[in-house]
Amino acid sequence: MTEAQLRPAVVVVGGSRGIGKAIASVAARDGATVVLVARSPDGLAVAAADMPKAGSEVFTFALDLLADDAARQLESFLSERGLFCDVLVNSAGYGLRGSATLLSIGDQLGMIDLNIRALTDLTLRFLPGMVSRGRGGVMNLGSVASFTPGPYMALYYASKGFVRSFSEALHQELRRTGVTVTCVAPGPVSTEFLERSGANRATLFKVLPKVDSQYVAERAWRGFRSGRRLIIPGISAKLAIVITSLIPSALLLPLISRLQRRSNDPCPCGSGKKYTACHGARQRNAERAVSKRG
Repeated sequence: MTEAQLRPAVVVVGGSRGIGKAIASVAARDGATVVLVARSPDGLAVAAADMPKAGSEVFTFALDLLADDAARQLESFLSERGLFCDVLVNSAGYGLRGSATLLSIGDQLGMIDLNIRALTDLTLRFLPGMVSRGRGGVMNLGSVASFTPGPYMALYYASKGFVRSFSEALHQELRRTGVTVTCVAPGPVSTEFLERSGANRATLFKVLPKVDSQYVAERAWRGFRSGRRLIIPGISAKLAIVITSLIPSALLLPLISRLQRRSNDPCPCGSGKKYTACHGARQRNAERAVSKRG
């Protein structure tokens, strides 16, 4: 089948739940052909059944994004069905809360593989075709976490920092090509992510207002269609970014650390004791030693 015979599709990676599913529903409502991509066939079937019936077609593809040839598999899936990737939505990813020295190394490297490597592979795979056609684009899901380091969620914050930097650079590179690269950077969203990552148990995510995934999706889709470089849905997320930009790092990092650490978390030193018991005792001993020397 020739390029001219292929039909455009909105490919939503991580489209079985959360923000990805919500963005897919907005695109389907607009009449776009949607391809939902995720690892779970059952989750994809449920998500496909929930898509708006607006004359659009919905395809599902169960894919392990950590496979070395995941991007090639997706490209083959599309071409076999007479489709090309017109819009790529990268919304797959996960986070972990806890000390980097205590969390599983494998799980942390997996976060890099999914949040960074897979997103980059898919983006670079489909962008050249978009540029040659002079249409379409990529929407990458970032976070307000991309604007600051995040003690006790160090790799998650860092991975989202990469997503924002990468997306904004590509947006500038591809200006006037007809192709848009957009980063969507919401604050906490009412999805399963907070529970799965353990972030819902941290004080920071309890005090920050949460927005609905459909709210994020509507603004993300509208902003992407208008060619926006960066979309920050919600007033609270915008305020959080402004406030963190005004606070010196020497004050901001201890504050984030305190808000994301729980008193009963294990101490990063590996003693096995709770943070407050171990770190607090060492701090008191150090203060007593200083007092004696004085």
